[in-house]
Amino acid sequence: MNDLPPDLPRLRTLETWLHLQLTEVRAAIATAERRELEQRRGQDNRPTPPDWTLELGLNRNNPPLRVHAGDCVMAGKRVRAIDRGAAVRALTEGIAACSHCRPDSALGILD
Repeated sequence: MNDLPPDLPRLRTLETWLHLQLTEVRAAIATAERRELEQRRGQDNRPTPPDWTLELGLNRNNPPLRVHAGDCVMAGKRVRAIDRGAAVRALTEGIAACSHCRPDSALGILD
């Protein structure tokens, strides 16, 4: 069974339409490939998370709230990277440890 029209004018019209569709598909493919490349570059160039972070209060006068592991998803937006020594000092000085990532266990400081 042939679904193509038998006459030349309609065949030419169909050819033109298919050419336009193919051009759109190729443009969409190129856009998707660029997007995937950008995502891969972003993932490859993403900085490594710090080992430890300190979650800060709402303003400068408030004391820090919690100590987190660097990759903790529960850390808020106001965090500052700290090293192991600063994390240990903060925990021993009474700043709370995150109950999700448990930096006090990872650092060997338990109550």
